Amino acid sequence: MLYRENGQFKTSYRSDQQIFPITQDRLGVLALVAFAAVVVPMLASEYMFRAILIPFLILSLAALGLNILVGYCGQISLGTGGFMAVGAYAAYNFFIRIDGMPLIPALLLGGLCSTVIGVLFGIPSLRIKGLYLAVATLAAQFFIDWSFLRITWFTNNSASGSVSVSGLQVLGMPIETPTQKYLFCLLFLCVFGLMAKNLVRGNIGREWMAMRDMDVAASVIGIRPIQAKLSAFAVSSFIVGVAGGLWGFVHLGSWEPAAFSIDRSFQLLFMVIIGGLGSIMGSFFGAAFIVILPILLNQIPALLGIPISTSTVAHLEAMIFGALIVFFLIVEPHGLARLWSIGKEKLRLWPFPH
Repeated sequence: MLYRENGQFKTSYRSDQQIFPITQDRLGVLALVAFAAVVVPMLASEYMFRAILIPFLILSLAALGLNILVGYCGQISLGTGGFMAVGAYAAYNFFIRIDGMPLIPALLLGGLCSTVIGVLFGIPSLRIKGLYLAVATLAAQFFIDWSFLRITWFTNNSASGSVSVSGLQVLGMPIETPTQKYLFCLLFLCVFGLMAKNLVRGNIGREWMAMRDMDVAASVIGIRPIQAKLSAFAVSSFIVGVAGGLWGFVHLGSWEPAAFSIDRSFQLLFMVIIGGLGSIMGSFFGAAFIVILPILLNQIPALLGIPISTSTVAHLEAMIFGALIVFFLIVEPHGLARLWSIGKEKLRLWPFPH
């Protein structure tokens, strides 16, 4: 009864084309952001911040970038972890090699470096697609991993290959406590989420979706494949690179190339598939699912008094992930975001059957 549009009239094109045309959606999103920014920092424990909330925010940002490329433009990528590594190590080098480099510009410059690498490895998408493009991006993942392992300049000549950052601050305010790190990541996610939502609703987003649905027909009606595909790689790599910088600087603090291995690329792809391809909301659903599921698998057997070893839990996690991917591909290819949309449509029509 509360989710109705009675009396909500659109009297201008601007009001009709706003991001949340339904008042309940707009108020709900504002209330959710306010809850996340005000109430959560007062209630959440340090474990909740470090194990769930901060990883969820950063991985949501990375999944958002990957969803632009895979879900909206239809370009398969298996090198997302490598692009995250480029953003993290580039931001690290800007941060330590330039005296007085602020944190936010360093992260954004790391995203720009990831954009350059993403566009470079996106050039094959002009000639190949599907499985062949996936293999090309997989080669990018292996090449980037090798570069950060073997070229010591990227790690500031560290013998072990690991790097670390400390003394993070923004405008003189330290970013040290879990609450401060959480709010910092939340700010990035809100800004980039709003930017991505507006991009996919505009001309660029329509070009991406046209290339995804049928690239030949898109080129016939005047859409340039070079511009559409490379812009998708650029935007996706930029967001993923910033997420990689946040993952290294804010979440880990000290990391090595293994933190951005091929497993990270598959994890992000699972988030997009389970959450929903071609959906901004699906990126958040997928990240929440992937972050919370391992914790539940570790906690539930102990709560039920069932003795299960850590290795068994790890195998169960892999099996459940695989089963869920197959389930969503068969039953609901658009993922959790589509189920959310169906629920909203039913609320708009309830109690009428049509």
